[in-house]
Amino acid sequence: MHIASIDLQLDYEVAQPAHFLFNIEAAFDDGHRVVSERLSITPAVKVRTFFDERNGNRFVRLDAPRCRLSVNYNAKVELISWPVPLHLKEALVSDVPDDVLRYLMPSRYCESDLLSRVAQQMFGHVPHGLSRVRAIENWIHESINYIPGFSNATTTAQEVFVQRAGVCRDFAHLGITLCRALNIPARLVVGYVYFEEPPQDFHAVFEAWLDKQWVIFDPTKMAPIDRLVRVGTGRDAKDVAFATIFGDVQMLRKALQVNQGDQLANQPSKATVPLLSVVML
Repeated sequence: MHIASIDLQLDYEVAQPAHFLFNIEAAFDDGHRVVSERLSITPAVKVRTFFDERNGNRFVRLDAPRCRLSVNYNAKVELISWPVPLHLKEALVSDVPDDVLRYLMPSRYCESDLLSRVAQQMFGHVPHGLSRVRAIENWIHESINYIPGFSNATTTAQEVFVQRAGVCRDFAHLGITLCRALNIPARLVVGYVYFEEPPQDFHAVFEAWLDKQWVIFDPTKMAPIDRLVRVGTGRDAKDVAFATIFGDVQMLRKALQVNQGDQLANQPSKATVPLLSVVML
């Protein structure tokens, strides 16, 4: 059993009244159990919460006046590991469940229709099932350079494929895109996990639908995926931004500290590569 301790601090300068949508709380998920958690917001504002029943994503909405807004999320989460069978098959498109079908479609950051020919040339000959998705995962790990700051919030999978560089979000988007191009449903997962390099931030991985279950993959291979505390699940980063902001707002600080059992906690990081924060003026 592993216990994850999470401490997230977000500070914003709100120049004019603005609306915030946060996706920062541990999701409702079979892979973990929330032991305790606390969300603190300064100054005191009215907060509305809701969750996505399909994926378990939890959201916080609030209106902030002109102020310095501080958001702190603390949680202790018990991680529950499930073994992954060595042999998993791909599903025929006709057998893909209705609620999974959307994860076969191209999306804003995952242009699977544009990379269809490439995916077939590279992985069409690989035995179908778990081994083919592992081949995709390994190719991305070996072929794409992890370079913080190289990409930005609008970088798509096709651009990552051409430029051969990006961050965890880009690695995951490319994995999703290549899977979908091969008719394997795939989706993005973001969450909290401890890793030594680079400084801690939200981490992005992807899941593929194999043998009637979602199986997680991490092309960066930066952290043990069985210790990921899921926060958001969606088609791509557009669905799981940790903050969507409507208004004139500047982020002042994002500090994340994660401690997972036998691993020592990092000091709060000053990471400059957020997974995705959307500002809409």
